[in-house]
Amino acid sequence: MQTSDVQTGASASRIDLARLLRPRSIAIAGASPEPASVGGVVLKNIAGSGFTGPVHLVSPTRAEINGVPCLPSLQALPHGVDVAVLNVPRKAVKEAIEVCIERGVGGAIVFAAGFREAGEQGAKEQDEIARLCREGGLALLGPNCMGFANYTSGAALSFESLTFQPAAAGPHMGVIAQSGAMASNIRSALLARGIRISHVVSTGNEAVVRVDHVIRHLVEEGANLIAVYVEQIRDPAAFLAAARMAREAGRPIVMVHPGSSASGRAAAQSHTGAMLGDYATMKTAVEDEGVVLVETMDELFDTASILYRFPAPVKGAMGIVTNSGAVRGLSLDFCEKVGLPVAALSDETLDAFRQMLPPQCEASNPLDVGIAGFSDASVFANTTNAMMADPSVGSVLLALAGGGPWQQRAKSEVIAPLARTAPKPVAVAIIGDEAPLDPGCVTPLRETDTPLFRSPDRALRAFRAVHNYADALARVASRTAPPVPAQKLPRQGPLPEYEGKALLSEFGIRTPKGVLVFRDVDSAAQLAGRIGYPVVMKLQAASLTHKSDVGGVIVGVKDEAALRAGWQRLMDSAQLHVPEGTLDGILIEEMARPGLELVLGGRNDPEWGSFVVFGLGGVWVEALDAVEMLPSHAGRTQILERLHQMRGARLLGPFRGQPARDVEAAADAILALGAILRAHPEIREVDVNPLTVFAKGEGVMALDALFIAE
Repeated sequence: MQTSDVQTGASASRIDLARLLRPRSIAIAGASPEPASVGGVVLKNIAGSGFTGPVHLVSPTRAEINGVPCLPSLQALPHGVDVAVLNVPRKAVKEAIEVCIERGVGGAIVFAAGFREAGEQGAKEQDEIARLCREGGLALLGPNCMGFANYTSGAALSFESLTFQPAAAGPHMGVIAQSGAMASNIRSALLARGIRISHVVSTGNEAVVRVDHVIRHLVEEGANLIAVYVEQIRDPAAFLAAARMAREAGRPIVMVHPGSSASGRAAAQSHTGAMLGDYATMKTAVEDEGVVLVETMDELFDTASILYRFPAPVKGAMGIVTNSGAVRGLSLDFCEKVGLPVAALSDETLDAFRQMLPPQCEASNPLDVGIAGFSDASVFANTTNAMMADPSVGSVLLALAGGGPWQQRAKSEVIAPLARTAPKPVAVAIIGDEAPLDPGCVTPLRETDTPLFRSPDRALRAFRAVHNYADALARVASRTAPPVPAQKLPRQGPLPEYEGKALLSEFGIRTPKGVLVFRDVDSAAQLAGRIGYPVVMKLQAASLTHKSDVGGVIVGVKDEAALRAGWQRLMDSAQLHVPEGTLDGILIEEMARPGLELVLGGRNDPEWGSFVVFGLGGVWVEALDAVEMLPSHAGRTQILERLHQMRGARLLGPFRGQPARDVEAAADAILALGAILRAHPEIREVDVNPLTVFAKGEGVMALDALFIAE
């Protein structure tokens, strides 16, 4: 029987999720004959699911329920029941858990709320229950959850009234959500699209069993695709490992995670008692492991519809076939808006179109076949096949005006066989919103699992997510970040600027010519003469993380007299702002020539890993929110792509009389900073601001650097 590891902190125990999620025997504490009660709905679901194993009903007040004898207490359970549904008040949960552990129960489901999400006292109670479960080897689902339904083995332990639909043959999709309501909504939406569901699991507060545990279990159980709604990832490293397992098994994860806005984070925290981390960090890390992170529930439904049928999309741009010139123009606009590239087709493909279509049809992408398909629907299959054969195309959308019922059926009859064997993702969007489609059109598409949309916009937005997933798979396959030997920085806490710059130089990032001088103005004057005026003078001490705020920086020092005067000003400032005995000296540097300023930084996150960030510097970083984040092992190609995609990227090229910038050198600096972070895991944060980017071919220069080490 398959198992999943649940970490206990000091040690790890193997808790059998199969006993919880694929039980052979069930106990219900708090069973009830009332059909509208929680206990009554659970009983109805078990009966409707076709579960054939023993079901033990526990009720201290009833001798039987619906003819089934009741046990007076959990203590009367036979040893080794697989799962117990604990429909008991919050105050009775701990005692019930203790009895379950004593009786060798494999898993328990707690519906009751009022734990971590309710405040400090509830959090303490939840932590104590979690400790008992981990030490006793009990897989606890919840508290504050709706339970689960297993459509493959026939077990529905939920207080949501279900119409149980045993999973038919074919690919299956698993659904996991920390919110019970969202688990229900996702299930309903996907079933309505003809998608076969294997499991729906509501994890609630995740005192013991977390989303990552269920992901591992569903991969082991053979789910072809997993939809996830999560408000807090409680163990980032474990989640990333589960995501890696799913990716390596070819099982895509499509996920919604609220919290990208401040108000979203606050709402999620009030819902689950979560202390949310930085959304951008989470997004970067999970997407690096191939998780398809989408922003809305509509995107989750739409993207899942495509990946359900095509779980291994290929890298490439979008191909579009339509029979409407209006849809052609709108599709081009929308693709540009959402960042979905439209494929530049080969001459061979365009020639093939010309042979298939009347002369008045322009061979292009998107391809408008006009009225050519009115009397011969095979034109849609023929042009789509030609589009798919083009190596630049990764996916094809048929965005069509459906026409009357017989025209709808004719289109479906030629598209469905094509989609059944398509080597690349293919979807159909029949415009018309809620206008009904002929059943003879819908049925062949559903039978072949062909994604069917009523909105080209929604289809194209979903294809953007699918294409991003294909790009992520390709990046992982070609990931070649070289290992960097771990080193140790000379001190903890903030590093003075000159030490940070020495580290940058060690890894190939150019810094201004300079020298550190300690309490010797004559030496400073002599060295400044060698460097060449004008120079910059900066106080250097570990405590001076913001030197300008205390008058610790003087720029444009034009001669020796100005240097000597500046020296005195800096020493006076040091007496006021630098603790005695901690001044390292004054850094004398060349005055760098102007260029385009970028901000470059990064951090080693104790939960999510190592990241670099970059964007336009100066006022632009705040005015445009122009910051990009990548994992520290990101390759040069990915870095260059993001540099050209960042807000304000036009400034990297020729702009209003300014020359094109050395983007290649900027990418090399970002690569080098990633290597520094990997070599020095003790670095908590680094800020290089600004990194000046000179004209193409002239490189970059880091003018300031702040490293903070643990």
